[in-house]
Amino acid sequence: MSLQACAEIVQKGDPDRFLAAMAAPVAARRVLFPLYAFNVEVARAPWVASEPMIGEMRLQWWRDALEEIGGDKPVRKHEVTLPLDDVLDADTAGALDALVAARRWDLYCDPFEDEEHLTAYLRNTGGALMWAGARALGAPPDAQDAVQRFGMATALTRFFMAVPELEARGRVPLLDGREDGVAKLARDIQALCPTGRTLRAVVPRSARAALIEGWQTRVLLARAVAHPSAVAGGALATSGFRKRFGLLLIRP
Repeated sequence: MSLQACAEIVQKGDPDRFLAAMAAPVAARRVLFPLYAFNVEVARAPWVASEPMIGEMRLQWWRDALEEIGGDKPVRKHEVTLPLDDVLDADTAGALDALVAARRWDLYCDPFEDEEHLTAYLRNTGGALMWAGARALGAPPDAQDAVQRFGMATALTRFFMAVPELEARGRVPLLDGREDGVAKLARDIQALCPTGRTLRAVVPRSARAALIEGWQTRVLLARAVAHPSAVAGGALATSGFRKRFGLLLIRP
């Protein structure tokens, strides 16, 4: 029942990752749905809070839950924490703590300090989440760098698609929102993104289901480089048909 609850949270709150999880082998969904549901809960915590202090408390709740999962304390009962406890070890729980901490940026209206700050945000959110999934599915430690870089690239495409809404909420999401700045950021992260061959070389087949969520990453990054105006215009995403067709080509 808890796994079903996690799947429903992801289906409502993160449709793309829901599609990715459904494209994964059935056994991998036991890992991916709790992770993705956790991410939904954490990502939305700052936005449903009436004030930053409430958001800080919500995020701290999840940090405390991860400490319990990674330690010897009883884990608080929640539809996400209990199935999450079944799939995380102490190291992976620690990596996800960095994800929660990074989400504090979402609480406030301050822009990123510099490119390093933005890159760290991407690494500690999307990068940490993808690595947590891969690690829980059996990826060795030496795969972490490649997986996190792919997760960073995937996180940037999602961030690009959120730019119009963030700006509508009074945020300054990009260091340089001009077309040249958007294209440069996309190129920089594109250069860091590992090739499919590199990922296949370091990630065993059993753990590749964690990579499926990035099935659109390379296409969207290339589009952002070629048509940076699509980011501010909210036109970066592919159509529903092309999205699902691309997913059919995935072989985890």
